[in-house]
Amino acid sequence: MTSRRNFVRKASAGLLLAGASSVWGDRIHAARAASRPETESAPPKDLFKIGMAGYTFRSFDIDRTVEMLDRIDVRYLCIKDFHLPLESTDEEIKNFHARLAAKRITGYGVGPIYMNTEREVDAAFDYARRVGVRVMVGVPQEKLFKYVNEKVKQFDIRYAIHNHGPEDKYPDAGSIWERVKDLDPRMGLCLDVGHNMRAGKNPVADLKRYYSRIFDIHIKNVTAATGKGETCEMGRGVIDIPAFVKMLRSVDYTGVCSLEFEKDGNDPLPGVAESIGYFRGVIDAAV
Repeated sequence: MTSRRNFVRKASAGLLLAGASSVWGDRIHAARAASRPETESAPPKDLFKIGMAGYTFRSFDIDRTVEMLDRIDVRYLCIKDFHLPLESTDEEIKNFHARLAAKRITGYGVGPIYMNTEREVDAAFDYARRVGVRVMVGVPQEKLFKYVNEKVKQFDIRYAIHNHGPEDKYPDAGSIWERVKDLDPRMGLCLDVGHNMRAGKNPVADLKRYYSRIFDIHIKNVTAATGKGETCEMGRGVIDIPAFVKMLRSVDYTGVCSLEFEKDGNDPLPGVAESIGYFRGVIDAAV
């Protein structure tokens, strides 16, 4: 069994990535594995990936965003339209992907994209097709569900509706499940664990209950399981992150867990690095 001391050591090692290049990050991971006692089991090979929600870097252009992702060794990005506008040309999209690829980063999805009209739905799906992703995080008006469902069939794109807490029309995972459970199986959820907790729902239990329709996950932690809860560093909040990682493994989640860090929008890197380091520490502890 991994000791508390070993767990803290591993989580702390992850924080060093904030000031390191990707090469140095690889060395840290290798050293960490080499220092693991022979009696300590290696962590399982997870099916899920660690990524970043583009909203985290809303105050920065894509070049600065890519630089920060590289420093913390995160290689998957859910693209927001302020980094790559919906009206981007094919050439601009090609250049955008090249800038990501130069740092070994993959743009795996787009969104969240808000949709109030059928025309906006059309534009969003055409955008996702041209960007070349298979997951779109969306926030549609409820009257558009039938139309979005037809677009999902047409474009063969997984559509993940984002829950946004007690202030929103889709407060938690269950509120989305009830609306999509009888629709095309590519209609599903982007589970925001923080907002789910703020809505008074347990994200671990909801991951187990709704995993078949969860296509993307926004990881974070919050200060309280009420509407007054605010985003905080992942190791400091009320969500049981080790239990959540255990459930990810139990349901064989194969998507991306993307950190969405709303706190400190103008200076997110310290909190982002701490959160990613903590999440990697939980993973390495093989809980």
